[in-house]
Amino acid sequence: MEMTGPRLFRVLLEVSDMASAVAFYSRLLAMSGREIFGGRQYYDCGEVILGFVDVSAAGREVRPTPQYIYFAVPDLDDVHSRAAELGCLSREDVHSASGGEIRVRPWGERSFYATDPFGNLLCFVDAETLFDGR
Repeated sequence: MEMTGPRLFRVLLEVSDMASAVAFYSRLLAMSGREIFGGRQYYDCGEVILGFVDVSAAGREVRPTPQYIYFAVPDLDDVHSRAAELGCLSREDVHSASGGEIRVRPWGERSFYATDPFGNLLCFVDAETLFDGR
């Protein structure tokens, strides 16, 4: 298949403790990642790799994502339960409603928001309700 334009294939999030990141994301995503040389961990999320890099070895502080990373999931309630167990549900308001609660947002997506232990922003969306702007 010939590429006609760029495609997003990998997103890296910074963490300060790889073992904690692996335990957290393996539980939250209900899947195993794979260790990559150079102190990285990769999770296959459809066509995009979600990767983690431990910046503590370089003596740097984590720079969390400035915007949310969005995941389409087949069972939003199941992911929400795991996020609640992990204590990572958002305490922020999103359009005058709790971001940590499952809600139908004004654009029609059924979703909830979370923050990982390193400050990275996450949003989980029911795959049946995705809004792509078209």
